[in-house]
Amino acid sequence: MTVLASRAGNLPEAFTTFVGRRHDIAEIRRVLGSARLLTLTGTGGVGKTRLALEVAATARKAFPDGTWLVDLAPVGDASAVATTAAAAVGIVDLGGRPALDRLAVRLAERRALIVLDNCEHLVDACAELADALLSACPGLRILATSRQTLGIGGEHVFTVPPLKVPDEAVELLRDRACAVRPDFRITDDNWDTVTRLCADLDGLPLAIELTASRLRTLTVEQAADRLEDRFALLTGGSRTARPRQRTLRAAMEWSYELCSPAERLLWNRLSVFAGGFGLDAAEAVCAGEGLPAQEVLDVLDRLVVQSVVLPAEHEGLPRYRLLATVREYGRERLAESGEEERLLRRHRDFHLALAERIAGRWYGPGQEEALTRLRAEHANLLAALDRDDDPQATLALASALRFYWCAGGFLAEGRRQLGRALSAAPEPTLARARALCAASWVALLQSDHAAADGWLREAGELGERHGDGALLAHVAGLRGTRAAFQGRLADAVPLFEHAVAAHTVVTEKGSAVFLLFQLAAVQMDLGDPRGETTGRQAVELAEAHGERWARAHALWTLSCHAWRQGRREEALALIRASLEIERGFNEPLSAALMLETFAWIIASYGEYERAGRTLGSTRKMWRDVGVEISVFGPPLDDDHAQCERSVVRALGQEGYERALAVGGRHDTPKQAIDSALGVGIDPAPVAAAVPGPLTRREREVAALVAKGLSNRKIAEEFVVSPRTVDFHVENIRAKLGFTSRAQVAAWWATQAPTTQ
Repeated sequence: MTVLASRAGNLPEAFTTFVGRRHDIAEIRRVLGSARLLTLTGTGGVGKTRLALEVAATARKAFPDGTWLVDLAPVGDASAVATTAAAAVGIVDLGGRPALDRLAVRLAERRALIVLDNCEHLVDACAELADALLSACPGLRILATSRQTLGIGGEHVFTVPPLKVPDEAVELLRDRACAVRPDFRITDDNWDTVTRLCADLDGLPLAIELTASRLRTLTVEQAADRLEDRFALLTGGSRTARPRQRTLRAAMEWSYELCSPAERLLWNRLSVFAGGFGLDAAEAVCAGEGLPAQEVLDVLDRLVVQSVVLPAEHEGLPRYRLLATVREYGRERLAESGEEERLLRRHRDFHLALAERIAGRWYGPGQEEALTRLRAEHANLLAALDRDDDPQATLALASALRFYWCAGGFLAEGRRQLGRALSAAPEPTLARARALCAASWVALLQSDHAAADGWLREAGELGERHGDGALLAHVAGLRGTRAAFQGRLADAVPLFEHAVAAHTVVTEKGSAVFLLFQLAAVQMDLGDPRGETTGRQAVELAEAHGERWARAHALWTLSCHAWRQGRREEALALIRASLEIERGFNEPLSAALMLETFAWIIASYGEYERAGRTLGSTRKMWRDVGVEISVFGPPLDDDHAQCERSVVRALGQEGYERALAVGGRHDTPKQAIDSALGVGIDPAPVAAAVPGPLTRREREVAALVAKGLSNRKIAEEFVVSPRTVDFHVENIRAKLGFTSRAQVAAWWATQAPTTQ
């Protein structure tokens, strides 16, 4: 049996079969039927995590609202336990309210299971989290794994035993050995040796798997002989350790000794990574002094074969990881080698360079991929930020992650890290000034204007002192944001105009796109006729640079304006295009704003049920981030109220509440957007409700699409840039609710006679 991801949750898919423990699984499921907290205890390497995941996978029908894994192994700070759990459940951290409160709201009415894994080093924080969630969420069950119990009322404990010898232990050895040596067989001739080997390993799954990986090159007899020698050595050197700990350490020591010098060196050095790592990180951090960069991949592959390193994946990115026990052992050996400090500095420097590279290229292509990479490196980023040997480097890293904090959904973590870094490095450096700007942006998004004012004032003073034009341009833009958020729209306009002009002179022109979007929004709210032109400029600038994040916001602003001007067909096309982009960012605040506008527009076309579900999604996201829509000004609040009244009139209060409940079931902004846009369902109702939605130019483009011309050929036909044609095609698909060019062509074939 293998572990499979459930419909709602994040259980990882296993790379190996699950062997034995049928009785244990049945007993744990029986206890979970009545107990709300069950803790699996046992020695390291006994298989607590794998057993918990198998139970969660086999019991997922009993928890229809989701099963989630919260991996605490890479978490070193007790204060991060709740935020880690919230992230695992899919709650994006924007700092609007405590993570524990948002978790409780999310799970309050769900029949769900959380696997709280590797609690032993954070047992007090885990106990507090479990106690609070179980009190607030009557349908929730928690399955914890820990070397010690959590020690709270109502806790049930299941001590995970070693595998039975010979039955389960021998079966595991056979299964894993066959994976690396297909011709491996257990026969009458080697049965006694195999059972003796498993008995010497005390039936510990991790020790057995490490041993099985060596049967690629060793016979069972050789493995047993070598292990016996190692046991004798370690028993004499560590009499205070428990037998199973000695056995596990013996297996680790034995596996380590059988590695080549290069494999040992890489094992040691990989231990500086937290959570996981990519090949580029391994090559950059671990190469050198005995391990040339061009050899890292080959040595890493050999460690994978030996089960020292495990292949993994994060949102489609290939990754690697070390089991906690393997990592701890490697870290001990790294410390003994005298390389630990140097490797930790290289680890920090690699992630600083990565963050600065992403920040420097942010207003260009690849933003979604950049955020995916940073999310994959989250544990490593926090580990690097925890270093205290170079406060200026920490300050630079916290600042370089500004788009991760603000566009990636980690406002609270960003506020904490920036505050810590600023306190530790008070010197009036440019690194401090940049960090002050980043901290100001975070504070503004959290509606903490007092903190933002103080940080912006100091950032401006440092910018003047150092004569840094780019920094002063950032300060001016943030001052414009502050004025806009405070309702001082007339004051915001000249600040944004100055910032846009400064950015085009001293920085990459593309970096002005987000300022243009904000300027457009303020101008439109003031009734300035230049607002729409400014918004179009923002879209065009974003297109020219391959930028998508600010482009989505600019399209949303233009949609709101078109809606209020009565141009609802245009508003619908713009908001659909905006949401299509926003799907990739997984950021609930922006998604909620954009979905609100979508709900208003489709309600005006009579799509009341769909509008109600969409409002249910936004209501949930507003609650998750702890923000009310009224914070963004009366126009949005008024449009929301008008839409709500129209939906209630059409569906009745009871029908509206049902629609809200359905919309509130989505776990991520992407799921909510997919549902609203009809991804995976027939989008025809909205398309049919919009008669003749295409502009003249869009009809011309659709005709050429139907003839089979590529976007580049169409661009040549009209003597425009390919990006302009891309924009037209995207608008056509958005307006018609289509997902492919073939659908556009088929539609044109039926509509051409009446639309030309």
